[in-house]
This record gives sequence, C-alpha cells and structure tokens, in this order.
Amino acid sequence: MPAKSAAQQKAAGAALSARRGDTPKSDLKGASKSMAGSMTEKQLEDFAAAKRKGKPEHVKS
Repeated sequence: MPAKSAAQQKAAGAALSARRGDTPKSDLKGASKSMAGSMTEKQLEDFAAAKRKGKPEHVKS
C-alpha cells in the first residue's frame, strides 16, 4: 500500500531509517515514531518507495 501524501512518505522514510539503525530512534517524532513501532520493515519500504511527484503534501482524513 503506497503512501497517499508526501508527508506520509517522509514519515515512513524516517521510521525506516530508524528501524535499520541509520538514525537514532530518539530522533523520531509524531507519525514517524508511531510508524516505527507499529509497521513492519516491508510495510515501511512500500510506503517510502512510492513516487512523490503529484502527491499532495498532506491529505485530510
């Protein structure tokens, strides 16, 4: 399932970086912090890998 907004994609990328050990988990905030704890590495890869072109910055739910 790809990200629906650029903000979601950025948060997934930050969470993936922390999950892999490239970034300290203590640096995560907000959505990226909750994504790192609740999603698998494969799910984070799917969110972060989608094309960003044409996506809105934020999507209202």
